Amino acid sequence: MLDNALTLLGGTLLIGGSALTLVAAIAVLRFRDLLSRQHAATKPQVLGLILSMIGMALIVRDVPLAWTAGLVVAFQLITSPISAHMIGRAGYRTGGIVSSDLIVDELGEDIDSTRVGGRLGPGATQ
Repeated sequence: MLDNALTLLGGTLLIGGSALTLVAAIAVLRFRDLLSRQHAATKPQVLGLILSMIGMALIVRDVPLAWTAGLVVAFQLITSPISAHMIGRAGYRTGGIVSSDLIVDELGEDIDSTRVGGRLGPGATQ
């Protein structure tokens, strides 16, 4: 009875994770601007991966596989915010993001504060 319940829960989580990953893929194709695509590529995709890994671990019930799935999830949780930050920063600096669309523009303020007479000050990088 417990095996059937865990298998059913695992299958449900796999379907939910797959659906979120599909929604993320469609959103990346459909959204126009960089920030929307970046949001779609990170938020639902990571949650979809987590649900899929938990579902797989519940269905297979193998301890080494569960640890491996946990490491995959941990690595994704560590790298996804960093990569999204770097993509957004690079997009801003190369003109891929229209700064007038932003509500708060802290990066623009930081870049402007490092400029001295139209040039970057000492120790500032662009």
